[in-house]
This record gives sequence, C-alpha cells and structure tokens, in this order.
Amino acid sequence: MNKWILYLLLATVSIGQAQTSSSKTALTAIISNIEKQFNVKFSYAVEDVAAITIEKPAADLTLSQTIEYLNSKVLLNFKALDNRYVTVSVLNKTLPVCGIVFAQDSQTSLPGASVRIDDSSKGTVTSKNGGFTLENVALDATITISFIGYESRQFTANELFAQDNNCKKIFLKPSKEELNQVLINVYLTAGLQKYIDGSTVLNTKKFGILPGLVDPDVLQSIQALPGIESTNESIANINVRGGTNDQNLMLWDNIKMYHSGHFFGLISAYNPNVTNKVVVSKNGTSAAFSDGVSSTINMSTNDKVGTAFSGGGGVNLISADAFLEIPLAKNLELDVTARRSVTDLLNTPTFTNYYQRSFQDSEINANIDDKSTNSDFYFYDFTAKLLFDLNDKHAFRANIIGINNALNYAEYSNPDQSESKISTLSQKNIGYGGSWKAQWTDAFNTEAITYFSRYNIDATDYRVPTDQLLTEANEVLETGTKLNAFYKVNANLSLLVGYEVNETGMLNQTTVSAPAYSSTIKGVLLKHAVFTEAEYNKNNTYLRLGARLNYFQKFDKLLVEPRFNLRQQVTKQFALKLEGEFKNQTTTQIMDFQDDFLGVEKRRWVLVNNEDIPIATSKQSSFGLEFKQNKLNIELTSFYKIVDGITASNQGFYNSFQYSNANGSYTAKGIEFLANKTARRFSTWISYTYSTNDYKFDSFTPSTFPNNVDIRHSVSLGLNYDILENFKISVGGIWRNGQPFTSPIEGNETVKSGNNTIVNYGAPNSKNLDDFMRFDASFSYTFNFSPTIKASLRGGVINITDEDNVINRYYKINPNDSNKTIEVSNKSLGMTPNISFRVHF
Repeated sequence: MNKWILYLLLATVSIGQAQTSSSKTALTAIISNIEKQFNVKFSYAVEDVAAITIEKPAADLTLSQTIEYLNSKVLLNFKALDNRYVTVSVLNKTLPVCGIVFAQDSQTSLPGASVRIDDSSKGTVTSKNGGFTLENVALDATITISFIGYESRQFTANELFAQDNNCKKIFLKPSKEELNQVLINVYLTAGLQKYIDGSTVLNTKKFGILPGLVDPDVLQSIQALPGIESTNESIANINVRGGTNDQNLMLWDNIKMYHSGHFFGLISAYNPNVTNKVVVSKNGTSAAFSDGVSSTINMSTNDKVGTAFSGGGGVNLISADAFLEIPLAKNLELDVTARRSVTDLLNTPTFTNYYQRSFQDSEINANIDDKSTNSDFYFYDFTAKLLFDLNDKHAFRANIIGINNALNYAEYSNPDQSESKISTLSQKNIGYGGSWKAQWTDAFNTEAITYFSRYNIDATDYRVPTDQLLTEANEVLETGTKLNAFYKVNANLSLLVGYEVNETGMLNQTTVSAPAYSSTIKGVLLKHAVFTEAEYNKNNTYLRLGARLNYFQKFDKLLVEPRFNLRQQVTKQFALKLEGEFKNQTTTQIMDFQDDFLGVEKRRWVLVNNEDIPIATSKQSSFGLEFKQNKLNIELTSFYKIVDGITASNQGFYNSFQYSNANGSYTAKGIEFLANKTARRFSTWISYTYSTNDYKFDSFTPSTFPNNVDIRHSVSLGLNYDILENFKISVGGIWRNGQPFTSPIEGNETVKSGNNTIVNYGAPNSKNLDDFMRFDASFSYTFNFSPTIKASLRGGVINITDEDNVINRYYKINPNDSNKTIEVSNKSLGMTPNISFRVHF
C-alpha cells in the first residue's frame, strides 16, 4: 500500500510541474480566445505580439478587466475603441535593461565587454562579474554586446528588460575568425588579457590602471610583464629577454614602425587612447611575422564600422589629445586622432623632470641656466583611418600615422641675443597602410595588406667654440605587401598560407664644414617570404605549427624558420607550455659616438650587408608550467635564447670596445615567474625573473663577458584595489640588480692612442651599479556629466619615494688633468607626478 501511495504522490507532483511549465500561453492564442469569448476584433501588427507569452486571464473577467490585465502584463497598449474593436500598439516608452555576459566556451564571466545601444552614443562596459545595467532605454532600441575574440550579439530592449531585477544571462561564442581564444580575461589589471598561445593582449580602451601611470601607455604597460623591462628607464629601449630595443618588431595597423618614443624615449609615440588592441609575443610567434628577433609588438586600432558619432579628448601635464569616430554612411566610417605636447606652452613639474632626465648628459643640460642659450622642444602624433564595408563579405581599410619630435637649440653670440647659432633635431616616422579582408566561403577567407613607412632623423649642430657646422641625416624607406589565406578545416583546425615581399632602403649621411668632410652610405634590400602554419585547438590541446622560408635576393640566400607553440591542459588546474622559434632581422641600430647631436641622439638605423653587418638570427625555446584556480594564476617559464649576428657598434659599449667593429652573439637564459590573484575588488601580482646574459665576440679579449643588459634578478609587484565602483587605486614597485658597467684601471686611468688620450678601461662589464628600486602609485576616478558624456580623472606618481637610482655610468678624460678621468652617472627619474583628465562622448 505504501508503494502505491508513493507512486500516486510522484504522479501528482509531475502533473503539477507539467502544468507550471506550460502555464504561459502565446499572446496570439489568448487574443484569439478573447475575440471568440466577447465577439470583438483585435487590430495589431503580427510582429509586435508574435514572440510574447503570458499567463491566461481568468475566464470570469469582463472585457474591460481583461484589457486592463493585458496592459499590466506586456509592454503594449490595448485600447477598446467600442464594443466591437480593440487596437494594440507599441508603447512609446523607455525601460531599464540589464544582463550578465559569459564566455560560452569557458562559462566564465566577461568583464570589460562592450554594451552599446545602436544608433546612439549611449553604452557601457560590463563590470568585473560581467554584469551591466542601462536605464531609460527606448523600447524599440537594439543593443549590441561585443568582446574581443568573441562574436557580437544583438538584443532588443524588451529581451533585456530588467523586470524584478531578473537579468538575462548572455553567452558569447568564440569568434569564428580565430581559434586563438582568451585564456585569462583579467591579467594583472582590466584590459590586460592572455591568449592561449601565450601572447599578452592589451586592450587600452578597457584598460584599468597600473602603478604610476595616468594613461594606458602601450610600451610602459607591457613592462609589468616578466621578462620585459627597460634597463635605462626608457620605453624607447625595451629589453625583452635580454635583447635590445631595435630587436622588437613594432607594427601599427600592419605598418612597420621605426620610431617608438616621444621625449627621447620617455613616452610612447603611439597614442594609447586610440589603440584598440596590442598583442605582445615573446616566443612561439606566428609564421606570418618575421623581423624582431626578441619580440613582436602588434598594435591595432578600431576595426569595426560604427553607427554612432563618438569621440573624446584629454590633457595631462605633458600633452593633450583628441579623437573622433565619424560615421559617414551605414558602411563607412572615418576615425581621426591628434596629440601634441603642451610643454612649450606650459612648464610643469612633470615636464621639468622629463626634460632633465632626457638631456642630463648633453650640452643642453650643461647650459640649462646659461642666458646665452635657449632650447625649444615639442612633439606631436596623428592618425586617420577609413573603414569601408562593401558588404558582410568584404571589408576595406586605409590608414595613416605620423610621429614627430623637434628640438631647436640656440646659442647667442652677443648679450642682446640678436644674433644666434641655431642647432636643430627632427625625428619623424610616417606610415601609410591598407588592407582588404574577404570572406569567400564560411571556411575560406583571405587578407591582402600593403604599407609604406618612412623614418627620418635630420640634425644640424652648430658648434660655436670651433665655428663648425655638422649635419646628419638618417632615412629609412620601406614598402611591404602581404597576402594571407585562411582555411578552416573544421571547428578545431585551421590552416594559413601566405606570401610577403618587403623592400627596405636606408641612407646615412654626415657632412662637416670645417674641415670639409662628407659621407653618404646607401643600401637597398629586397626580401621575399612564403609561410604556412596549422592551428589546432580542441578540448585540452592547443597546437600551432608553422614554418617560414625567407629569400634575400641581394645575397642569394635562403633562411628557413620553423615555429612551434604547444599548450597542453594536464588537469583542470595545471597546463604545460612549450614554445620555439627561429627568426631573422635585416635592420639594426648603431650607436655613433663620434657624430652625436649635442650628446642627445646617437642611434642610427642601418641595413645589413651580409659582411661587417650580417643578418641577425635568433633561436629560442621555452618551457612553462601554468596553474589556474579560483582566479589565482601562477606561471613558471624557463627560456633559452641565442641571437647571432649582432655588431659591437649596435650595443653602445662604454669600454675598450667602444669604437671597435666586430660581429658576435649573445646568449640569454633564465626563469620567469608570475603569480596573479584577482577578485571582485582587487588584483595583486608579483613577478620575478632570473636570467644570465653573456656576449661572445671572438675577436675581443676577453671574448666572453656580461651583456650590457645582464640583469640577474628582477622583481616587480603591484596591487589594484577598487575602493568604490568608480574610484580605484594602484600601488607597486620594482627592484632589480644594477646593470653592468666598466671602470678604468685604478692608478692607470688613461692611455695615449696616437695623438689622443683615451680612457684605459679594465675588464668589460666586470662591475655592477647599485640596485635599482622604485615605488609608484596612481588613482582613477570616473564620473558622468550626463548619460552620454563620461569623464575620468587620473593621477600618478613615479618614484614616490624619490629614490636616487643610477641607470648608466661611464668615464671621460678630465680636461684639467689628462691622467685622470671623470665619472659620469646618469640618473633615473626622481619623484615625478602627473595627472590627466579625459572626457568621452
């Protein structure tokens, strides 16, 4: 008996559940029943009611009560015209909407996803838990939700109606265009992500804050990553796993750039407020890229045609900028930006510190208080991009970028300053590019890319004491075309085949008036490359395997470059990572100590000739362990890198090899560690790098000695904390060993070389500077002027404790005693505050 009672109870519950699950009925069916019950006729548009379901009204209601019930349940206006006709219309009203955005593949929330109301400037980004809320949204509005690496989705306002605080869960699919999925959504700070292939992605528009920064400076931000730092505190001299700055491939919207820094390297030359995405690869690079034997830094701007006019601008204590995104038609958009220094108009503490840091070892700084001299420095950059979508299959892009730094230095020859001798320095890089993306079938698409890049240094240095005029010019002209073809075999495997051709021309010219001297060196190099790779991503395995074949027409030389990138998820928490690559480089910078400009600019680009300047080649491998659980990410990576074909003139030696011409190599090996914990209101991290880095020049004695950037131990740590939803702070610090330097032989500091006296240096790089240590802090406060105008106020202090760090040391002959030397120590930035204010609409 008990058994039958149990069955009866279960059946009753099941029937109740079935009734509950089917308690809602299509509105069209309800309207049909009402028409029959009251002998009335409803007038409505089918599309207005087709998707709506509600509970049936009670059968004992009158017609007026039934209409009142319908008006309370749906966002439609039911109105009885008489006893026979009822009209149904869409309400002209607004409503609140909300949602929570998730990644469909990982089921994790997506903070920083873009939520925009089409045909308006209104929108927001998702919070750290992926949630968003918008008030007063028009009933007929369409809302587009997008996130990098995922397919966008569109919803009507009615679908996201925040009724009873019940927010819809929204799942975004990974983009069909790439198997390279996001592995870590928030990496150190919002806007920093990590891809499954090991590359790091910086999304500047969604960027949080990092210690000391008031803007998401592209080349400063990536120095928070292990293995990337600047030994001389200059973003124009980024050292990736022991390499020099010219060994980093810089791409801006597929244009190869030859200049990276404003203010002689202290500020990135790339406007961070218009850079949409930056991908940094230290190893295991795609076969589609060559050059940059140390790293690839691939920057790109907005690539989607919008429907709403938007823009913004900002100012800090160094520069001011503005940008506009202008829809010209439904499928056509123009994006323009401009930034200029304000330092020639406004003297700020930030500018003073940057100025003294840049010119501390130059004639300009030596005469900074001299009334008989005057200097004027400024910089600017601009970009423009035209986006045209022919249809949903073909997209065309055209863009331009311009960068300029200018310095004028006057020395007056009489007290009233009516006569002067002017010296000038101009650094420019301008680039033009275009692309055509075509989706021929669901599985096959192509991309054609072309670009032109021009870099110039033009200097005129009038040396008053000797009445000598020195002019210098360094010019780089490069054109490139690349064709990529992608084929998606299935959901897990894609193939890439491509061809690239580059032609690079370089000019170096020096002229001297007294005594008369002129030197002009020109070179042109044409390079062809074909490449292919396969990318596989399924379940716990990611594999990218590729190869690149390079042909140098001038030298009739072939170089084969294999590439390998594997990530294997071993358990839910642990993964193994293995990467390897061969790369080459045909351009390099040399340090010209004899023909420097006022002690400021010593670097020149030169082209390889496969003789005294050979093609630089690198071989690198790395192995890593990854742990991820409860938003705690721990990474441990070992690497081994050999770069061959470097030149002594490229390294900037301050020792007995300073003016030597020789070819050699360096070997860098070490371990990188990173631990990063994120939570709803904070993110904290600590990174540590141990590495050894040694030169080998067979013609030198000794032939092996420490690299100029041999930093054995380097530690960085930071904490971001959200005090309020719109008020955030960030604090952090850096500690590392001082870099190597070479001192004179004690008691025998100078030696005669012909008619000249030179420094008698001891063993190269046998000593180290004192340890470098710096603490930084910053804050960010956001607020709204109106529903469509947003603003942010950010402040930061670099070197908040005003540490006296020496970043370089060398020696020169004492002019008062040729048997003695003078020690010159270059200092890092002292305590340097900055503040920025930005508006976005």
